[in-house]
Amino acid sequence: MKTLEEILAGLPRIRAAADGLRDMMLANLVMIGEIPAPTGGEQARVDFLLQRFTEDGLEHCSFDELHNGAGLLAGTEGQRNILLLAYADAAVSDDTDQTVEVETDRVVGPFVVDNSIALAALVTLPTLLDRLQVRLRSNVLFLAAARSLGRGNLEGLKFFLTNSRVPVHFGLCVEGVQLGRLNCACLGMLRGEIVCRLPDDYNWAQHGATGSIIPMNDVITRINRIAVPKRPYTSLVLGSIHGGISHYNIARQTTLGFEVRSEAADILHQVQQQMKDIVEEVSSQAGVVITADFFARREPGGLDPAHPLVRCGRSVLTQLGLQPMIYLTTSGMSALVDRKIPALTLGVTTGERLGRLDEFDEACAIEPMATGLAQLAGILLALDGGYADESA
Repeated sequence: MKTLEEILAGLPRIRAAADGLRDMMLANLVMIGEIPAPTGGEQARVDFLLQRFTEDGLEHCSFDELHNGAGLLAGTEGQRNILLLAYADAAVSDDTDQTVEVETDRVVGPFVVDNSIALAALVTLPTLLDRLQVRLRSNVLFLAAARSLGRGNLEGLKFFLTNSRVPVHFGLCVEGVQLGRLNCACLGMLRGEIVCRLPDDYNWAQHGATGSIIPMNDVITRINRIAVPKRPYTSLVLGSIHGGISHYNIARQTTLGFEVRSEAADILHQVQQQMKDIVEEVSSQAGVVITADFFARREPGGLDPAHPLVRCGRSVLTQLGLQPMIYLTTSGMSALVDRKIPALTLGVTTGERLGRLDEFDEACAIEPMATGLAQLAGILLALDGGYADESA
């Protein structure tokens, strides 16, 4: 068994091997990214991923009732199980043009960053390990998790963890960006929608009838007045708003999507109550029906930065020339945290959303992808060697 120092010293060779798989990585990214996978409709994408898992030599490639796609890289001993996961769905509908373009130094397309590139890394990594002739002692479970985004609320991952026949000892959550992130703990999160509807007896002929948009504007104004603390860190994101069908029709319904994030669970509860009070007050004053649906909640928690797993992650990233970025996240890692499974969230490359791109389009850099794959391989080797154990 290699020492941690030997694993770290071998990372340049691993990165060089990963760079040799650039064409495969890009081909996987394009094929995955162009398969529609709205939340709850991931079947076609998962079927493709399972085909790639099978070609990679993984065992027991299959999907479950929620269409999570999984494959097993069996270890020589199999006494511990490492879960390597990325979510399979994308925040885009079936009818959106999902063409992915490969340019000289970047890839551009709908949600290639979030999360097609992570899935491409998942199906390319087994080939990298094979070329390096790496034979892990531990089992590695590869998982494309369905129903993760929005109202999905990590339903696929939670279902997998609840029904898995084998215990998960460590987890690595793979996100598209940013390379260098080393998330070891999660923010608490509250996600929901506020819907403003006109009642059946709404007086359409009344002078000054405003429909549903103006009352929703009042709701937004009041929400923006909620005093959120800087410590513990708290933020309130108003992420989407939809209402009306034309310039001249009074809007019958307006929907606001929001997410509250905080280090403290009690602050999430306080903000939730304040939002409920705002909804009730505006609804009674404006003569419209306004409802708040809080459909997802996650509790804060995770590992201390001094945990051996985090130390291993820092060592691998530093050896690859990266500056580890340790900050709180709202990633799927929270489902592992809830089950006391030590876990990290890692990025594959660098990316951005440029103002001149369409709303759904994202751009990710090609050159750093090899480093992203090398970090995954390096951390797997450290986990397999027992260097992330709490007794290490």
